[in-house]
Order: sequence, then structure tokens, then C-alpha cells
Amino acid sequence: MDIYKLRYLRILSVVLIYGLVLVSSLWLAYLLRFEFAIPLYEMQLIPRQILFVVPFQLASLLLIGQFAGLLSYFSIPDLRRLFYGLAFPFCFLLVLWYYDFAASLPPRSILLEDFLLAFGGLSGSRLVFRLIRERHRSLENKPQKRNRRIGIIGAGDAGAALIRELISKPGLGMQPVAVFDDDPHKRHSCVHTIPVIGTPESLADARSRLRLDEIVIAMPSAPARRIREIVKFLQQAHLKFTTVPSLHQLAMGEVSVSHLRPVEIQDLLGREPIQLEKKNIEQYLSDRVIMVTGAGGSIGSELCRQIAQFKPRRIVLVDQSEVQLFQIEQELIEMGRGSIIQPIVGDVVDRARMHQIFKQTRPGVIFHAAAHKHVPMMEHQPCEALKNNTIGTVQLAELALEFSVERFVMISTDKAINPTSVMGVTKRLAELFVQALHASQPNRTRFMAVRFGNVLGSSGSVVPIFKRQIAAGGPVRVTHPDVTRYFMTIPEAVSLVLQSGAIGSGGEIFVLDMGKPIKIADLAKQLIELSGFKLEDIEIEYIGLRPGEKLFEELQHDAENLAPTNHPKILRFITEPSPLARILEHLKTLQSNLHNLNPNQLKLMIRKAVPEYSPHLGSGEADTAPANGMASERLHHGEKQPAIVRRLPGIELPISVDVNLATTVENPASETVGV
Repeated sequence: MDIYKLRYLRILSVVLIYGLVLVSSLWLAYLLRFEFAIPLYEMQLIPRQILFVVPFQLASLLLIGQFAGLLSYFSIPDLRRLFYGLAFPFCFLLVLWYYDFAASLPPRSILLEDFLLAFGGLSGSRLVFRLIRERHRSLENKPQKRNRRIGIIGAGDAGAALIRELISKPGLGMQPVAVFDDDPHKRHSCVHTIPVIGTPESLADARSRLRLDEIVIAMPSAPARRIREIVKFLQQAHLKFTTVPSLHQLAMGEVSVSHLRPVEIQDLLGREPIQLEKKNIEQYLSDRVIMVTGAGGSIGSELCRQIAQFKPRRIVLVDQSEVQLFQIEQELIEMGRGSIIQPIVGDVVDRARMHQIFKQTRPGVIFHAAAHKHVPMMEHQPCEALKNNTIGTVQLAELALEFSVERFVMISTDKAINPTSVMGVTKRLAELFVQALHASQPNRTRFMAVRFGNVLGSSGSVVPIFKRQIAAGGPVRVTHPDVTRYFMTIPEAVSLVLQSGAIGSGGEIFVLDMGKPIKIADLAKQLIELSGFKLEDIEIEYIGLRPGEKLFEELQHDAENLAPTNHPKILRFITEPSPLARILEHLKTLQSNLHNLNPNQLKLMIRKAVPEYSPHLGSGEADTAPANGMASERLHHGEKQPAIVRRLPGIELPISVDVNLATTVENPASETVGV
């Protein structure tokens, strides 16, 4: 009963406040109409007109739901509803005015002035209540220490939104005092009362005068080259700095602009924002059953997140790890996608289980992301890599053909190119099978593969390892001073995978534009400096390339031909597919000897199926080395690999580059590919 009383009291208080504002607005409209000298006969009409107009306005506001909300919560949707709630009675009274009700109504000019004043008065009162609430909450949460004085780099939309939020929420403990921007036209202007001082480089002169404690980079859409320059300048000036969330996070509504974070490698990779042809993607995903294998992994989970935006009928999440599957299931439920997901525990190697899943779900599109991906670990147990990466893909592709799946997109790796690792060669063998299967029956399922390099933020990331080593006082272990890798962000890689699925007609291998290769040693040095140490404080130890690793990755097999696509960041490679019968014969031999051979013998048997494979052979386990084993062994002991890579449009050659990067990158020791 007390709850109902409180509710009625709250509604009554809202009605009284609204009524007071509406009466005041009509009275003020009369004063303005008669220049604050209302004639006596008009004065006598005002009470009657108030009793006619104001209740009608209140009734309209009641119908539109204005009394149900709390006064202190006021935003753009509330403003829109308030406008409609006052516009309807205004228009209705104007209509009445023309149908012999003029004697009971105020003059038309007063009706118009009343509408404008009432809208402004109610909006202003709601805004005042909101400011009081935010101020009260901020004071309750306000820390005892003084606010940090913040300089903001970027006077665009993100910078303005950040300033607005910091001003409205002083409890965050951050006081914006100056803005810096590259645009000379914005200089000597203000953003929400905060002055634009000059360019970011002028920080050196303004720092002591403004007593800045911290810098926030609010330029989520700026070119990465400019971000690198600013980061380098701030590092040299020994200024603490953070940045606003990425455009992807802001667009997805995952965080607010005030959710500051350290600068990450994706901010500095030199990548332009990806422009997706969403209509084409939606055409093959909308209202279809989509299966994602390895759905709990880094790439698989992001695939599920992005696919959910394209209105699929259902997303079937398949993973052998119930822990990872549970995590992405809960995340999608929290995103409001619980009604369209179907999490299933299953292993792609278990053919009977996968057949049951296909029969139950009838998928139309499959994204095959399940794989073993850690290079050194797979070198010692090639049977598991072969079973999961190759045989699992073979079984899944055959089931896709049996159940008439429309598209089958296999996630592959740049390590499949002239492979030196078990992980890479098992992926290459899977590629060969998928191509051959499509060529054998080209008018049925569209089979295609998508290759890309290491994925930032996926499991096996090197930065947490480096941070632990730095926190322990070192040494920071890097495989080789010259080792370089290609890197992509998870959202970027998945977006291009979805785009490739729309482009593919079947039988292709797509390679994503991975930009410039990154020198791992430079990343280690930058991370040491970002942790507050000098390079001489923490030792960098070079431990040598491990079995299966290369100094740098390649982009193209000699036999592959480049073909254009309609997307600038996606390249298509087409080769003459191998005969399906020959590949099946190799696979049958490999499967029958899977657990009968030692690792070296199994690697040599795989090499018969993939001649360009240069296996790393452990000592004492095989009698015969591969013909090119000497070159392979020299490579693993630190000598540079002969350059056999062609220059391709839109992709840089894999050369060592010295860049100032300050953050996250995949572990060169674990050779993680984002699967």
C-alpha cells in the first residue's frame, strides 16, 4: 500500500509542477502579447481560458506518457515526446478557434506564444531536475582528493562528448581545462566553455601553465599515423595519456565516451576504417540458420556478435569447450540475442555428433573457425593438429555438401603459405580439400577459405606475457630481433570474413589486407617504456625461433593467381584445384597412420600431400630428412628466409619496419592466428 501511495504522490507532484509551468506560460504569453499591460477586460477572461486550455494540455501530456517518467531523467526521446504532447493541443485549439469557439479561446498569437513558452518551460524544468540529480550523485561519489586537470586532444564530436560528460559528472574526478586540435580554424574558440589552445605540439609550452595532470586523446577516427606521432610526442614529454574507446565500441554502444583506456595497438596500426557492403552481407545472412564452429574462440565469438546484427533466423554456436561456449552464450543473451542463439557442445572431429547437429539445425551458412592454432605446441603433436584442422574440416565440408548448405567459409591462416609449421600445413591441406571438393561439384555448396595473420586480443596475446615479465623485473623474452608479423584487430578480421562470404562464388581463397608487418622487438621496447621503465632497466632476451616459426610470413603461393574483388581490402587467389581423388588418397593414408607414426614420420607423410611444406624435424626420431630440410633448419636457427614473395596491390611486402607502437600484439612465440 505504501508503494502505491508513493506512486500517486509522485504523479501528483509531477502534475502540480507541470500545471504550474503551463499556467505561468499562458500568463506570460498574455503579458508579452500586451507588452506587460493587459487590458482589464482581457484580465477577466484569463482565468476562464486557463481552466480551458491547461487541463487540455495536461490531458495530452498524460496520454503521451509524460507523467509516468521521473522528472530528473530527461533525454532526447523525452524532449520529443514533450513536443508532441504540446503540439497536439496547440493544433487542436487552432482548429477550434476557426469553428466559433474564439470567444472561449485566447487569441491565436497567444496560443502560439503559449506553445513555445510551455515547451521551453517544461523542457527547462526537466533539465534543471536532471542537473540537480547528476550534481547530487556526483557529490556523493566525489573523491576527497582534488580533481585531475585534463587536457583533451581533439575538438571533434568525440572530444565535445567527452567534455560534456566530464562537466556533467564531476564525481569522475576529472576536470577538463584545455583542448588541443590540428584544425587552425578551431583555435581560440571554445568547446562547451573549454578553450581550444592550439595544436597537440603546443602542449610542451602550455603544460606547466595549465598544470595538466593527464592527456586524453579523443580522436577515434584520426589516421593512425597521426596517432603514432602524438603518442611519441607524449612519451617524450613524459605525460600520462589515455584515449577514448574505438569507433567500433562507441557505435556498438558497448561503452560511453568517458570510458577511457590505454592506447592500444589497433589505434596505431595504420588501418583505415573498413567500409562494409552491409546490404550484400545481409542478403546471405538474413533469415537464415548460421552455424559457427569454434564459437567460443576469439574469432568465433566475434563472428557471432557481428552476425547477430544481420537478423539471422538462428545462430548455432558449436564448440567443444563448454566454458567458452557458456561465456559467449551469456554475452549474447545480455545483448538481447537470446531468442536466436542455440549453443551446442560438440567436436568437429566427432562425425556422428556433427551429423546429428546438422540434421537437427539444417544450417544455410557455415563459418568454420574451430582449429588448433598454437604453432610450437602443435609441432610436438602433429596428429592432433591433423585430426582437428584437416580431418575435422574434411568431415564438416562433406556434411555441408550432404545437407545442401549454401556457403561454407573456412577460416585459414597466412601460415598456410609455404608452410614450415604443422599448424600451417594442416590448414593448407584443409584449403586444398575444400577447393577440390568445390571443383568436383561446383553447382552445390560454395566452399571458400579466408586467410589472415595474427589477431590482436585473441588467446595467446603477447602483451600480458610481456607485462608479467616486466612486472617481475625481466627479462622480456622475444624470439628473434628481426621477427615480424602481420596483425589485425578481431572486429576488422571478422568484418572482412563476412564480406568475403558475400563476395565468394566458390573455390576461392581470400586474403585480407593486413597492412604492414610489425617488428616484435620494437613492441617489447615500447611496452617497457609505457610501463614506466627505461630500456636499460629491463633486459630483452632473444631466445631464438622455435620449431615451425618463420622470421616473417608470406602472402602468396607461387602457383596462386591474383584476381580482383570489389572490396579494396580483400584479395582473391585462384589456383587450379588438385584432383579430389588424389587428396582423398593422401587423407586416407594419413588418417590410418595418425597414431601409428612418430611426429617426424607423420610430418614427412604430410609433406607428400603438400610438397611445399618444409617440416622441422626433431633429432633422433626420423631416418630421413626432407629435401629442403637444410634450408628449413637454417631458418629455425635464426637465418633470414629467402624472399620469394611477390608484391601485390594493396599489401605491403613483409619487411622489417621500425614503428612506435604502444600496446597489444599476438605472441610471436606462440604464433597465434585468430581462429
